[in-house]
Amino acid sequence: MTGRTFIYCRVSTTEQTAENQVSAIKARGYDKVPANRVITETVSGATPTASRKAFAKLVDRMEEGDTLVVLKVDRLGRDAIDVLSTVKSLLASGIRVVSLDLPCPDLSTSEGQMMLGMFTVFAEFEKNRIRERTQEALDRKKAEGVKLGRPVAVETTKRVQLCKSQGLSQSQTATHTGLSIATVKRHWNG
Repeated sequence: MTGRTFIYCRVSTTEQTAENQVSAIKARGYDKVPANRVITETVSGATPTASRKAFAKLVDRMEEGDTLVVLKVDRLGRDAIDVLSTVKSLLASGIRVVSLDLPCPDLSTSEGQMMLGMFTVFAEFEKNRIRERTQEALDRKKAEGVKLGRPVAVETTKRVQLCKSQGLSQSQTATHTGLSIATVKRHWNG
């Protein structure tokens, strides 16, 4: 018996759609995969695959001899160790993994494993560079005297203090102002 093929597509934000990934995969010869085996998910690439609900359900459905197809390795994740661990676990379960962005897309082959290792290291490197550039930009802003963080909510503090001066409790203040109790508590002592 030939195994089934599943497609996994991931986007990072709700403003994005996985349709382009699905279309690209289908255009590469996977157009016969039924819709119930096309799994899409909105979750950060930094989230470990074990913590992704749709991916976990997908893996539970898969059996030895099945194939998992992704458009790019980074759809599995950005953390090199997590991606390698996920792929090794799938391969150990007899599940073939195909990543269409690699010169050797079948990750069950030795060439595929080498490609996976190289590309996940580059993905991890890029993630670290983004973090470094972000920190450098924040440091530069601080050096320029730019105040970072949440702006002071002066008007909210005034509203809460007015209610407090009128003898309202924190919960009454929350009801009266429409603020959450956590916000009221944060502004209660001025």
